[in-house]
Amino acid sequence: MLTRAVLAVLILLNVAFVLGWLWAVRRHGLRGRPEAADVAIGSLTTFLDTLGIGSFAPTTALLKFRGKVADELIPGTLNVGLNAAGFIETLLFITVFSVDPALLACMVVAAAAGAWLGAGIVSRMPRRSIQLFMGVALLIAASFFAMTNLGAFPAGGTAIGLAGWKFPFAVAVSFVLGALMCIGIGNYAPLMILLSLLGMAPLAAYPIMMASDGLLQPVASLGFFRSGRFSHVASLGLTAGSFIGVSAAFCLLNFVVKKLPITQIRWLVIAVVVYSAAAMLRSARRERTAARAAPAVSS
Repeated sequence: MLTRAVLAVLILLNVAFVLGWLWAVRRHGLRGRPEAADVAIGSLTTFLDTLGIGSFAPTTALLKFRGKVADELIPGTLNVGLNAAGFIETLLFITVFSVDPALLACMVVAAAAGAWLGAGIVSRMPRRSIQLFMGVALLIAASFFAMTNLGAFPAGGTAIGLAGWKFPFAVAVSFVLGALMCIGIGNYAPLMILLSLLGMAPLAAYPIMMASDGLLQPVASLGFFRSGRFSHVASLGLTAGSFIGVSAAFCLLNFVVKKLPITQIRWLVIAVVVYSAAAMLRSARRERTAARAAPAVSS
């Protein structure tokens, strides 16, 4: 019953998402069509996301490399442009693995509430602050990827739910992760670690991860629609690519994917993400240098 309620809320939120985007187009005078490069980025990163690698950090890195999206617009672009992937993945995978429906519902609602709070804060942050947060977020994501490859995640237990203090603790952490997702820290790896440490089966994290993303991204996007702090063109491209990437990964999941060198792919992603983090932090440093030089020049 609760799973059906989550799916019903998911659909309603995405209806609101579409209406909100149309409203933002009119309010902010947004124009443009999706570009092939952004569609390709969306296809690649959502393909990897469906495999459990994550999409926020690789997408940030590729957008940074491309240089068409201003740094302060990247958090909003991630949430808006990759929302379609979260929606599709939730519909496809929420029933694949068993998990306590009450825990699923509470953690998803908490993540959505955190995303709403986080989007309101991020949409008002100055450019340099976003650059700093995004740089740190990318390094955190790279460390989680490396931990995955090195087998550093806790082994976990066999439970599909939590009892006692563990239940509210997991819900509280989900709220924080929902807020952090607004600055580009994906919740896949943190949730996997959290639930494993609390004694749950690692695979039980998947429906929570998918449903959290599916619900918190449209909620966060509503905040970015209000402020206009996202790239309309890049978001359109990522959205179009999401349908390609998620569909391809899902269709191939039981056939080709089992033979793909996922560990090697993740190491490549780590290298790209670390390079992008360094570039983002260098940009923040240049912003600070320019800000300090401005008064001297004006005087």
